[in-house]
Amino acid sequence: MTAMTACLAGGCGVDTYDGPSVRVADTRRCMGVPWTITVCAADRAAGLAAIAAAFSEVDRLERILSDYDPTSELSRLSATSPSAAPVAVSDDLWAVLVRAAEITDGTDGAFDVTVGPLTVLWRQSRRSGYLPRPDKLAAARAAVGSDAIVRDDASRAVSLSRPTMRLDPGGIGMGYAADRVLELLARHGITSAMVDASGDVAVAAAPPGAAGWRIAVAGLPGAGKTAGGTLLLQNAAVTTSGDANQAVEIDGRRYSHVVDPRTGIGVAGPAAVTVIAPDCTTADALATAANVLGPEAGPAVIGRFPGCSARFTWREGDATRSLNTPGWPIP
Repeated sequence: MTAMTACLAGGCGVDTYDGPSVRVADTRRCMGVPWTITVCAADRAAGLAAIAAAFSEVDRLERILSDYDPTSELSRLSATSPSAAPVAVSDDLWAVLVRAAEITDGTDGAFDVTVGPLTVLWRQSRRSGYLPRPDKLAAARAAVGSDAIVRDDASRAVSLSRPTMRLDPGGIGMGYAADRVLELLARHGITSAMVDASGDVAVAAAPPGAAGWRIAVAGLPGAGKTAGGTLLLQNAAVTTSGDANQAVEIDGRRYSHVVDPRTGIGVAGPAAVTVIAPDCTTADALATAANVLGPEAGPAVIGRFPGCSARFTWREGDATRSLNTPGWPIP
């Protein structure tokens, strides 16, 4: 995902608000990227305690959802492919797989959590500077397909029906974790908070005295940090998917780290899509899918998801183009 600059409606760096609440923030590296959690609490001690609990929740979810850690629950499930018998999974992994399947269906396969074999192959291409060999690409594509995840709703167990499958939650896991963090903060009495997982941003109610949380949306590479405009959000989420931070040029063409599950090749750029959604799980996955689909097919897919809107930005020659779907809040 592409990082966005998030700050309070009153301006970044403000420590207190009118009224009894105090803003407390902390940044730590989780899931391979910096996370910043900001809360409005009754006092600093309460805010720090809530944030510490929130980071513990992220650590717990990483042990479930990481595709880098071979001991994670998700990695252990991938290692069963083809599964000899259904594997009972945790509530969190089940929820991610169910929502992933819904978004796969709603995006005509542009989002696919089984894309792992293609992701691994594309990472090799990004390091080498060469497109994948056709035989390796064909073998990886044979291991990909959302229909190969077989769920047993009664027992909450999962089977993987194809050999060498590898689940990749990279387009949904951090969004899901951000949503769970907001839920945990609410249980700690925090009603106004922002979770910024390096561009996957989820916000609760607005800070006291403010209309919302200001989030500056980055544009294309070289366009500046606020080229995409500034959003004012509460009780919502926003994610940008694009090639601003992770890209490779092969044979004179720029490609994103985001892999098209239908081809196994990175999305051609420069291009970016920012999605606003009611929750960060949806925003994360839908931004990935919309980036794959592009401005031609993407807007119609965004319209299938209630409460969601998007801004597409891409380069045509020397010109930068943009397209907003219905409901996008800024020009």
